[in-house]
Amino acid sequence: MSAGLFELRKDAITSWWVATIIDRTFARERFARPAGQVPDKGDCFNCRIPPGDGIRVRVLKDFAFTVAGTEDEARAREGTIARVTLEDARAAGSWRTVVAPPHEHRPLHAVGSAVIEELLARARDEIASARRSGSTAYVQVLQNWGEQAGARTNHLCLDLYDLPQIPHRVAEELGGAARYLIREGVCAYCRLVREETRRPSRMLYQDDHAVAFAPYASRSAFEVWVVPRRHDADFSRADNRDIVATAEALRQVLSRLSSALDGPPYNLVLHTAPLREQVDATYHWHWEIHPRLREIAGLELGTGLPVNPVSPEDAVEQLRAGGVADSTAEHPDR
Repeated sequence: MSAGLFELRKDAITSWWVATIIDRTFARERFARPAGQVPDKGDCFNCRIPPGDGIRVRVLKDFAFTVAGTEDEARAREGTIARVTLEDARAAGSWRTVVAPPHEHRPLHAVGSAVIEELLARARDEIASARRSGSTAYVQVLQNWGEQAGARTNHLCLDLYDLPQIPHRVAEELGGAARYLIREGVCAYCRLVREETRRPSRMLYQDDHAVAFAPYASRSAFEVWVVPRRHDADFSRADNRDIVATAEALRQVLSRLSSALDGPPYNLVLHTAPLREQVDATYHWHWEIHPRLREIAGLELGTGLPVNPVSPEDAVEQLRAGGVADSTAEHPDR
């Protein structure tokens, strides 16, 4: 019988299921996939816009979203607006990016801790500013690295989207985390941190302030979460210790991924508290890393069931085999 047994695993927070293949021998050549360069014809806008030598914030769209709703809702508004304004069009949110210094096209793990920390700190401050303005519901911070991951630039940056609605995935986590707290009397993510450190089969990195591990019900191959030990729902309240620890954890994880899988494309995504809801007791901010190593197939599209071809335990074993990133390597600032 050929290998390929699916193990259905349940996410303890969202209650979503994942099909994880657990009996297939890991073959590196199936997953090593270098991040592709974006064809920019040698003209990188982020190198020159906005002007300046350091880390900058570039606004790409002042109003990035218009809420259409269902088709029936959209049709009901047709023909009722003589002169369309931003308010009439229900336009909201913005799309901006925190860009690294000019000509910084190296991957995140290779630029040194000072740059990573400043990128994270600027993203934190942008969320805090959005919270004070109260104009949107959620700020999504992410990095798309490599053409296969949807990147539109080779420049190192973090994209920020002000969303008029709470994203579906985050909403599921919010609800699941609240139910978990009611049922178990403890934050689901705080318990994850404690349990993963006790069961090291999925643990990739830890220090006094943050941990990085492959979640039990990983939705993608080599998925890793970076979670702070200190409970807090809102990344905009992250202090300097949180920023430094998160930067180092990300550097460690991405270094290992680069070594094990030839510098793969990935999506780095922040999950944090919404801007207009109080979830301090129930939620816990964290970063998720999703390498883009394969195409989505029919089973996933037809059922909505994620299929992970590498168990998280095997993934961590492969990442560990690549060696531990030196705490002083790639730290030109220290």
